[in-house]
This record gives sequence, C-alpha cells and structure tokens, in this order.
Amino acid sequence: MTAPLLSTRSITLATLPSLYAVARLAPQAAIPPWADGEGFVSISRSGEELSITCLQARVPDGVQADRGWVAFRFVGPFGFGETGIVLSVIRPLSENGIGIFVVSTFDGDHLLVSQADGERACALLAAAGHRVVPVAG
Repeated sequence: MTAPLLSTRSITLATLPSLYAVARLAPQAAIPPWADGEGFVSISRSGEELSITCLQARVPDGVQADRGWVAFRFVGPFGFGETGIVLSVIRPLSENGIGIFVVSTFDGDHLLVSQADGERACALLAAAGHRVVPVAG
C-alpha cells in the first residue's frame, strides 16, 4: 500500500488586520461577552480549559492570554479529504524555528504566528511557493 500524496499546490493565505490573542480561562467558565465580535473568533472548551482566540484589543487586562499574534486565513475551498494543506504551510515555518498556532473551522484553517516572526514567516511561505495577500475587504 502506498502512502497518500500530500498537497503540493500553492496555498494562498490572507493576512487578517489587527493583532490577535489566545486567552485561557477555567474549563467551567462561561463564555465572556468580550469573546465574540468582529474579526476571527474561535472558542474551544476541553476538560482543562476554555480557550478563546480573538482580536487582542477585546481581551481585558488581567485575563491570562498570549498576545501579539498575526493571523492568516487559508483561502480555499479545501475538501475535508484533501491532505497536506496545513502541513505544506506549517512545515517551512516549523523547520525554521517559527512557532505556530493553527485553528480549523468547518470551511477552513487559520494560522497564527507571533508578530515578531510575521515578516520572516511571510518570506518563508513565499519561498515555499505559497502566496500571502491582504484580506479581501
């Protein structure tokens, strides 16, 4: 049996405006009103935490959060069975020491890298054959 082929196509990533934060709340915490609003939002709950990814400006002081993330949206569509999409994007970043945070939704994926690594990440993605463009208005 042969291994499935990974995607080798060029992926377009749209840079989202503003900086993002990833907040961590207690697992039983209610979803706070500041969590939802404009921009990309992801809310995930596990037995260990309530994790909220949203625009950094909305996260109140005093909330445990990792701030200063630049977000990119994978421009699809991509089929659920299509393999290697995320891997083809994160591999050049990981191999060059750039930490990443990936959030998947029904329709696509979002990549976050620290603001300090943003320009270098864009250069590495371009060198790997991907395109980084501003988000469409």
